[in-house]
Amino acid sequence: MGGLARLALAAGHRVTGCDAAVYPPMSDQLRAAGITLIEGYGPEQMDLRPDLYLIGNVVTRGNPLFEAILDSGARFASGPAWVGEHLLPGRHVVAVAGTHGKTTTSSMIAWILSEAGRDPGFLIGGVPVDFETSARLGSSAHFVIEADEYDCALFDKRSKFVHYFPSTLVLNNLEFDHADIFPDLAAIETQFHHLLRCVPRKGQVIVNGRDAALARVLARGVWSPVQAFDTAEGWHWREAPEGNASAARTDAFAVHRGDQEIGVVSLALAGDHNRSNAVAAVAAAVHCGVEAAQALAALARFGGVRRRLENRGSVAGVTVYDDFAHHPTAIATTVAGLRRRVGAGRIIALLEPRSNTMKLGAMQALIAGSLEGADLVFCYGPRTGPHALGWDPRVALQSLGERAHVAETIDELVAALLAVLRPGDSVLAMSNGSFGGVHARILAALAGPHGGACAHAPRSGAVAP
Repeated sequence: MGGLARLALAAGHRVTGCDAAVYPPMSDQLRAAGITLIEGYGPEQMDLRPDLYLIGNVVTRGNPLFEAILDSGARFASGPAWVGEHLLPGRHVVAVAGTHGKTTTSSMIAWILSEAGRDPGFLIGGVPVDFETSARLGSSAHFVIEADEYDCALFDKRSKFVHYFPSTLVLNNLEFDHADIFPDLAAIETQFHHLLRCVPRKGQVIVNGRDAALARVLARGVWSPVQAFDTAEGWHWREAPEGNASAARTDAFAVHRGDQEIGVVSLALAGDHNRSNAVAAVAAAVHCGVEAAQALAALARFGGVRRRLENRGSVAGVTVYDDFAHHPTAIATTVAGLRRRVGAGRIIALLEPRSNTMKLGAMQALIAGSLEGADLVFCYGPRTGPHALGWDPRVALQSLGERAHVAETIDELVAALLAVLRPGDSVLAMSNGSFGGVHARILAALAGPHGGACAHAPRSGAVAP
């Protein structure tokens, strides 16, 4: 919704917005753009008399402002419907859908197109480092959009992406998620089938060729040319060949299209999943008319995305990372990506199971396995309050033994963490929310008068920073 506000402003509208709570990074960029933010949903906001209200999918019946809108007969719409009707017609829409990697892949594509001189528009569910904004109207024919399968609003229960009608569609992967609105994976596959119905015959579907769920979706019907990635026959990555100038770098890899090597690229992002994201982004950019070699050159300069293994700072030899991971698969790949970066250094994972799916406990059996690659695990698991879980994380994490710790409050979590930190540690905080500002609190505590646990000599087995 923050991205929509930026786009509406760029399109010439006066924009205000409200939410139950606003926090960085979105709040910072909205205020910097001159958009007034109002905390709360008071009906007195009707006095602003806007021409149109865009209603987010967190709004429910009983919301005082929405009830006032209904009673008044004022015009309202869902965000995706407004984008599809007012911003996308006449543009070459590049949509990225899937359970994981949408934000990163969308950001990569937008960056490649920008570096190729296309000035694309984009709407992304995160903040790309290279743009420092999640949305831009752009002046070219291309518009890159993160295409989410979640529903639009309480009055529009279709998946958001059916409003976009992309000419280039990337399907990264497909797993069960959003347990609050979908009963099973088959229901989500049906929504992706509806998305394929929206791609024109002259468009292209770029699909993860190793994903069984996506294969089932394609089997139900596809009316556009299909280009696979992550398969030997299609676009894929391999380790950089020996002797290549970039091969000495651990983050370098070669991009292939079938048997043809396109080139070698060194990516700032860690992990095999990001290499696959990069390959999909190159394939999409090529369909948009960018030369593959030019796309690889742009990726070598790609700075990443806020809250995707974002380094929030280092104090006393401890580095704190922030990541949006909240699904077990994303958690596992994020930990693996950080492991690739830090080698034998200790990884201490902090988890806030905050998404609706996680709070419902639909993924609790998979959580311990997803954290297996971390040396220590701290889980925020309140029993009461707005973030209370409907399950016991102590039981879910018991297979990790003494490596796992559950805290009822953020204060308790931070205190327990500081007691075990030592130089060389990497702290990885994972949540799809603000996590109570835990990142800043840890760094501030480490920088305090006593320097936290890291003022002392490393314990046995400590890895030098």
